[in-house]
Amino acid sequence: MITWPKYPVIYLINTWVWLQELGKNKKSPVTLATVPKKEWDAIADLNVDAVWFMGVWERSPAGIAVAMGNQGLLDDFRRSLPDFTAADNVGSPYCVRRYEVDKHLGGREGLAKARKELAKRGMGLMLDFVPNHVAPDHPWVSKHPDYFIRGDYGDSVRDPGAYITAGGGVFACGRDPFFPAWPDVLQLNAFNEGLRTAIIDTVTEIAGQCDGVRCDMAMLVMNDIFQRTWGERAGESPKEEYWPKLINTVRAAHPGFLFMAEAYWDLEWALQQQGFDFCYDKKLYDRLEHDSAESIRLHLCADFPYQERLVRFIENHDEPRAAAAFTPEQERAAAVTTMTLPGALLLHEGQFEGRTVRLPVFLGRRPDEPPDKGLQAFYHDLLGIIAKEGLRSGEWRLCERVGWPDNQSYLNLVAWCWHNGDKRHLVVVNLSDQDSQGQVRLPWNKLAGYSWTLLDLLSGEVYERDGRELQESGLFVALGPWQFHLFALSRKGHE
Repeated sequence: MITWPKYPVIYLINTWVWLQELGKNKKSPVTLATVPKKEWDAIADLNVDAVWFMGVWERSPAGIAVAMGNQGLLDDFRRSLPDFTAADNVGSPYCVRRYEVDKHLGGREGLAKARKELAKRGMGLMLDFVPNHVAPDHPWVSKHPDYFIRGDYGDSVRDPGAYITAGGGVFACGRDPFFPAWPDVLQLNAFNEGLRTAIIDTVTEIAGQCDGVRCDMAMLVMNDIFQRTWGERAGESPKEEYWPKLINTVRAAHPGFLFMAEAYWDLEWALQQQGFDFCYDKKLYDRLEHDSAESIRLHLCADFPYQERLVRFIENHDEPRAAAAFTPEQERAAAVTTMTLPGALLLHEGQFEGRTVRLPVFLGRRPDEPPDKGLQAFYHDLLGIIAKEGLRSGEWRLCERVGWPDNQSYLNLVAWCWHNGDKRHLVVVNLSDQDSQGQVRLPWNKLAGYSWTLLDLLSGEVYERDGRELQESGLFVALGPWQFHLFALSRKGHE
């Protein structure tokens, strides 16, 4: 088990697709056991703390069959992969048949080898856990039908999209209460005590194979959410919540094991209180894509104990690729923003190369896309600077910025700083498509009486500033659309 840093950088890899590409033009397929050493070294060179191998668990033939009969999914497959064939549909990684590493990927032994290779390079391993549902051919369907939300023949006739026959009974399909049911999975009953015990055993087994889990749609099994979704079908709501006992029991067996929640609907704080180390910061992502700089600043005004347990990202396997969602300039500004804030940082394989195709998770192959070498260099430099400078460590503060009565463009600027011993860093980002100016107030004492050098770590530009001016008036900043400063401040001596 690795020792997790306070604010880990996690690198998400679509395992099946990654291995498929590594195996191109080779005599035999590449598995987790046979990944070349240079590939592990390349990941380590990114200065990440852990790799999340998404989709290692055994895929479901029943789920594949359902997907192949869904015209909407097939259309999506062909949009993403124009030369799609049935062989490319390897099944959804969130339609889990068994929590055993798929043999195609190298099985349990292959995963263990991969974990050792990561650990040699100081990196941990994260895997998935899906609490809400399993595949129609999961062993529990026949052995423990009481673990599921059940229906009857009438349900299957009235609503065949939400209830299916499997294992000799009628079962509800898994669902999010705001969307139609997922036709390839069966809904687990989060209120069933037998299931809860089995889930604890399952996650404890997972924890023996990795250093942390990302829990899919974690809020769906919270008592009040589950009760509102399933009502009488779920039975009586337990006195205890689903997550606290599970997390505490797993950590008793595996101290230091990390739990990360995919979470929405303003339930991030509640899940943090139930034991999660980190929860998705979808609000920040949405605001970076659609809202004003001021809305982003207000989001960052939340209490710090909440802020530092959020997962920042600008893409993942559920969201559009950043290069498709943002302009090139906007993506760089969003990257600097997410990568220099407190909390966990989630990066996605293909993000650095500027991939634009969001691949459906069912597919085991993706289209070729030429890499954006300029974007690659930008991310490489930014990650290297953050690691070398120890930038995401110490005390973080949001900075006040002010303007003038005839110039309100300062509202487009968002600024924050880090202070750790003798190291001081300041980040200022123009999160708009307009030229913007303002005074950034630094929250540090004892600036006056010294002269200060401000080195922009990304551009290499150097500025000299008087400490008294910085203390009393702040730092004047003028930035073009989507531009930014990443300053290291150093004290030169007495004035």
